[in-house]
Amino acid sequence: MSRLTLHTLDTAPADSRPFVEKAIANNGFLPNLIGVLANAPLALETYLTVSGINARASLTLMEREVVQITAARIHGCDFCIAGHSAISLKKAGQTPDTVRALQHGQPTNDAKLDAVAAFATAVIATRGAVSDAEYQTFLAAGYNEQQALEVVLGISLATLCNFSNSLAGTPVNLQLTPYLPGAV
Repeated sequence: MSRLTLHTLDTAPADSRPFVEKAIANNGFLPNLIGVLANAPLALETYLTVSGINARASLTLMEREVVQITAARIHGCDFCIAGHSAISLKKAGQTPDTVRALQHGQPTNDAKLDAVAAFATAVIATRGAVSDAEYQTFLAAGYNEQQALEVVLGISLATLCNFSNSLAGTPVNLQLTPYLPGAV
């Protein structure tokens, strides 16, 4: 049970309703994260705006999902692990083995994805003050300064979602439970 009100389209504040409608149209259901964020129309707008900006990053969809799953795992947000695992499998065409590895912080056997996961982990652990060695390892994997900052962008998006879900105790939608750790 959510600690914060879990809004529907009918109960959402008027300023949140257009965003709720868009989420339903995009997903075919209302993700509970959106129902929670609807309590604060500006938080919901920020989430959707930053999501759109993050989608334009030079990192690939799967690289962006690595950042999201890594942050959600570190922050203890099963809702976001499930949601981003679903995207990784359905939209990014990733294998279940890779997604399971990411969910558990294990190597994926894809050097580039592992470099993104390691860098995201270091950024979170050090609050951005990664060591020169960690930064150079990221660059040596074929990434650049722009993409280092795009990892930070992805972490900022994840932090909004992960922390909101933790505050609310957001339940995982039934549509996402097949993507929870241990279910993939």
